[in-house]
Amino acid sequence: MEMSSNLRILMITSEWPSMDEPYCVPFIVRQVKFLRKSGIHVDVFHFRGRKNPLNYARAKIALYRYCNGKSYDLVHAQWGQSAFLAIPRKLPLVITYRGTDLEGLPDKNGHDSQYGKLLSLGSRVVSRFANQIILVSDNLGRKLPTCTFHVIPSGIDLSLFKPMDRGKIRNQLGYQQNQSIVLFVGSSENPIKRYRLAKRAVELVKNDIPTVVLINPNNIPHQIMPNFFNASDVLLLTSIHEGSPNVVKEALACNLPVVSTDVGDVRERIENIEGCIVCEDGQPSTIAEALKQVLNRNSRIEGRNTVLNLDENLLTKKVIAVYNKALCHA
Repeated sequence: MEMSSNLRILMITSEWPSMDEPYCVPFIVRQVKFLRKSGIHVDVFHFRGRKNPLNYARAKIALYRYCNGKSYDLVHAQWGQSAFLAIPRKLPLVITYRGTDLEGLPDKNGHDSQYGKLLSLGSRVVSRFANQIILVSDNLGRKLPTCTFHVIPSGIDLSLFKPMDRGKIRNQLGYQQNQSIVLFVGSSENPIKRYRLAKRAVELVKNDIPTVVLINPNNIPHQIMPNFFNASDVLLLTSIHEGSPNVVKEALACNLPVVSTDVGDVRERIENIEGCIVCEDGQPSTIAEALKQVLNRNSRIEGRNTVLNLDENLLTKKVIAVYNKALCHA
């Protein structure tokens, strides 16, 4: 029986584009877009918890008002913390866990925080109320009290992220052709991303490769990001933890080499690709040596073929299959 043709989904998310952050969570915006394109009716209720229980209480009241007079078949919560608003459960519930909800959030110095521990604990608790669970990477499963889940990474738009002429793109962005460009994607203020570690590693590289520069494009439209991937020589990821970092997959789609700490599903994605390196530890010197090795190689990688199965059209079908399964077992 085809159950997905007229599905009405209420998606709850604690992250969504706003006036202050107009380009955040493009992977969720894209998922909603493709779900709607496939014929699913999706309403998005978004809120900001901001580490304040009162904000969750207010959001729960606002959600009740938002849903007044509307009917849905299923609730899809993005991140574990968003699922709090759907409990007690009246409709089938699908939860997508994306990393920080199960791994926790560090403080500004990169150490475990009390809030991060509570976030992780709460996210594990609400998993018991879910009809179906989606994880963006298999390694997150060790954080859950149940072993039943579906692994569906965030997809990428392969028509957007693709190889381009590096020289031409550098001219457009104003970079010098002889620069060795290390790309860092993410907020420099986010302790999970560890921008200071990336900066220190690049400073060490500069001793041997004086032309190296670290760039950190921020708060720009997602459709412009492929230009920075194609203008760069290597993507650097220095995170403490991740689920399934989209920036790595987007780099691979553009055939851009990657140097990364061993987080999320990164090792699984890049360790067998010549020109990519997973660092064995998070020391600046280790990361610097990996960067020097990649920059001296001075060549693109064969990465695009490894992410063809992450086309959003294919992953949307998998998400819809999870919806149907949740309805069947509700």
